[in-house]
This record gives sequence, C-alpha cells and structure tokens, in this order.
Amino acid sequence: MMRSLAAFGRPPAFFRLLAALFVAIALAGCSSLSEQADPTAGWSAGRLYSEAKEAQADGNWDTAAKYLEKLEARFPYGRFAQQAQLELGYVYWKANEAGSALAACDRFIKLHPNHPAIDYVYYLKGLINFNEDLGLIGYISNQDLSERDPKAAREAFESFRELTIRFPDSKYTPDAIKRMDYLVNALAQQDVNVAHYYMRRGAYVAAANRAQYAIKTYPRAPAIEEAMFILVKAYDELGMTDLRDDADRVLRQNFPDSRFYQTGLERKSPWWKLW
Repeated sequence: MMRSLAAFGRPPAFFRLLAALFVAIALAGCSSLSEQADPTAGWSAGRLYSEAKEAQADGNWDTAAKYLEKLEARFPYGRFAQQAQLELGYVYWKANEAGSALAACDRFIKLHPNHPAIDYVYYLKGLINFNEDLGLIGYISNQDLSERDPKAAREAFESFRELTIRFPDSKYTPDAIKRMDYLVNALAQQDVNVAHYYMRRGAYVAAANRAQYAIKTYPRAPAIEEAMFILVKAYDELGMTDLRDDADRVLRQNFPDSRFYQTGLERKSPWWKLW
C-alpha cells in the first residue's frame, strides 16, 4: 500500500526555505522600524553635511547640531567629520548650549592643534565666554561684565591672549585685542566693586587690600582712579595717616581733576536696577 508524502513529514529543504523566509521578513521589519526611528539612516556624509548647512542657514541650530553629530559618529575619519567638529562649537553656541560649545572647541584644539582654522577656534572660545548669557534678570537690569562672576571674563581673556600670542597676523587678532582691553577694564572694575562693597560695610582693611590688588594687577585700567580714592578713604578710616597721605598724593598726581573729590564714593543707579 502506498503511503502519502505527509506521512513521512516535510522535506528538510522545505523547512530551510521557510526559515529563510521568516528571517527576510524579520529583517525587512527591522529595517522599516529603523527608517521610521531615524529618517537619516543610509544618508551619505555629504548629504548629512549639506542638510546641516541648510539648517544653519535657516537658524535651526538644534537640527544642525544633530546632523553634525550624526555625521561625525557615522563617518569619523572623513573630511566631512573634521569640518563637522570645527562647526559644532559655533552651532552649539547659537543653540544656547555654551557648555557644549566650549567642550567642542577644546576637543577640536586637542585633536587638530595644527589645523589652518585653529585661530578661529580660539577666537570662538573667547567669544563664547565673553558673551556669557546673563539671563532675563541681567538683561532687564542692563548688568555689565564688571558686575558678574569674573570666571568667564578671565577665561575669555586667556583664549584671546592665546590667539594674539600664537597668531599675531590672524584676521581675528585685532578684534581680540579690543576685547582684551575691555576685559581688563571690566575685571579691574569688578575688584573695585568689591572694594566699594567692603567700604559700605565698614570693612576698611578688606577694602584697602582689594583696592591695592586692583591697582597692582590692572595699573592702566580706568577703574584705578576709584581704587585709589577707596584706598585714601580706607586708610583715613583706619587712622593710617601716613599711608593715607601717600595714596592721596599719588591720586592727585595721576588724576588731578578726579571727580571723586566732589562726589565721594556715592553711586547712583537707575530706578529700574534691582540692586
């Protein structure tokens, strides 16, 4: 009696074919999900860079940063990757991510110390710190650099100084020098503000010490005129007559028409200032 083929089970080739079919379907499903999750899957380095530049032109800084990050991650050794690393600092900064921007600058300097655009990276690093966001309160009150934490100002100064020393002929150097002059004045004024605060609190020794520090550290800054006057007043309050007379003589010699002889240490602020 003849037995049906089914009685002997399916041939092995059939199961291999069925398994291959299941695998193909599964891979197709995964590919479809991947494309849905990341529409840039399969893009070339050139396309990622082109899309990043288009996003920058439109002011879509977060989108531009994502494209540049993907570009660097997927094509780490190509020419586009190096350009992405160069541009990420600026893109992060424009996206209000100052911390990431500074990290990107430091990373580029470490990876490409001899890159033709390294002077630009030092300049950008200085700008990021120089223009540190004040926030809403600082904007409303018109707070200037001398009234803020000097850490960012000092770091900006160091970046600009490195630029001017290493690349004196850079097209960014003239502007960096101007900003350094402003930073020196701002840092001097910040120390004078502290000395002024100590004077108001009756901490005359601390006021004298801070004024002396400002004078020694920033001898050519405009704020030194007020620092000298604070020194005169602090020594007067402490009863140190000889030191007071010496400070007064130096002040009159360098600032014979000093306004502080008429106004004293009084400071007037606009009504809208919050301090």
